[in-house]
Amino acid sequence: MSVKDSIYAAEQQVKDFTFDANVVEVFPDMIERSVPGYATIVSTLGKLAGKYAQPHTRLYDLGCSLGAVTLSMRRNLTQSGCEIVAIDNSQAMVERCRMHLQGFRSAVPVDVQLGDILDAKLENASVVAMNFTMQFIPPEQRHALLTRIFNALKPGGVLLLSEKLKGENADVDELLIDLHHDFKRANGYSELEISQKRTAIENVMRTDTLSAHIERLQDVGFSQTQVWYQCFNFCSMVAIK
Repeated sequence: MSVKDSIYAAEQQVKDFTFDANVVEVFPDMIERSVPGYATIVSTLGKLAGKYAQPHTRLYDLGCSLGAVTLSMRRNLTQSGCEIVAIDNSQAMVERCRMHLQGFRSAVPVDVQLGDILDAKLENASVVAMNFTMQFIPPEQRHALLTRIFNALKPGGVLLLSEKLKGENADVDELLIDLHHDFKRANGYSELEISQKRTAIENVMRTDTLSAHIERLQDVGFSQTQVWYQCFNFCSMVAIK
């Protein structure tokens, strides 16, 4: 059973959000109550990974957190000779991810690495997953990261990208934010928690519009991009090389 997220339940001097030990402890509850359809996204990313994985290649989970997508990909892998590489820059996340993966048996090797995905060596990939990770990358570095991912992918390989979106204009953006906040209220978050979490994350999460994502993916060289899921301002898409 996951620990309930009450990080912002008390009034406090709000600091920038970090994936520290406190967040790791409540992360499953935080995600479930904050991201609509998260379980569906994780499950489907695993199925897509199984569909597009090529024999004797690597599958990357960039910004792996506790390893939910890594586990989902591993469960769906049927191709021979594949390896999953899971990378995160949070020591607390990596330690818990390694413990979590040990609780599930599999013949598919997984290498969990502590590191910055901006510097990580990417090669011989058929699948790269970034599940709500790009939004934490500085905007000016996103194109270069996507270029490295594209170059690491084999022909026919895919990028599985989930992101929180910014509305295409101010009115739409405000509508999506309101709908998301209603979702969080329905899941038991107070007005204080919603407000303080928004303050904590506004300097570390820089969202893009869907059109900006698609334009950047096309500019890098991906031949096809398809949104397969969206609820409010949360989206997941597949980009094919």
